[in-house]
Amino acid sequence: MHTGQLLGSGRTADVYELDGSWVLRRYRDRSCTTEELAVMSYVRAFGYPVPRIGPPADGARPTDLVLQRLSGPTMSEALLAGSLDAAEGGALLARLLRELHAIPPRVSADPGDCILHLDLHPANVMLTERGPVVIDWSTATEGPPGFDRAMSALTLARVALDPEFPAPEAEARTLLASLLAELADDGGADAADLTRAHAHQQENPFLTAPERDCLDAAVGLVLSCAP
Repeated sequence: MHTGQLLGSGRTADVYELDGSWVLRRYRDRSCTTEELAVMSYVRAFGYPVPRIGPPADGARPTDLVLQRLSGPTMSEALLAGSLDAAEGGALLARLLRELHAIPPRVSADPGDCILHLDLHPANVMLTERGPVVIDWSTATEGPPGFDRAMSALTLARVALDPEFPAPEAEARTLLASLLAELADDGGADAADLTRAHAHQQENPFLTAPERDCLDAAVGLVLSCAP
């Protein structure tokens, strides 16, 4: 199977150009993408902004996804460039979480459950001409919405505490505080949700040792920034 140039690489996958309309997302650590495709198709049917799913490519592997090629910066890139300010970024993340959690579960019979992304942060939001689009659904599952809110908040707190992150710490903290303020009426991220999120991120094999080491401090930062 022919692929074009490498467009980007993350912790678990590489994205290659196929043509002007489609890209190939190839995982390095997974054996199947059936569940991810099912979740993306499901939330898209409710109008949630996800990339269109393309036709299977000839010679594709079970770990390959053919997805709509999106144009525009990630939210992270826009924040770093100054074209999106931190307060606006926090409000946008909160809106995307709220809209996702309004979608009923696909398989769970628990009425308190909803669709969870579990990795919804600025690097996984593309800012296109038609609006924001949420990418990378590899961690999606179903459960209580507070868990998802806590995962996003804890990730932002880790970034704020990372001395090597290129954005000023003050801006990273503003982003976190804005997210938490916007989510306060939804229940925010309480101590129990953060404990669960901490354990989940601690077990993530793709986090670096420094990222794991700052998780306790990140939980404290989230609690201190909550309204």
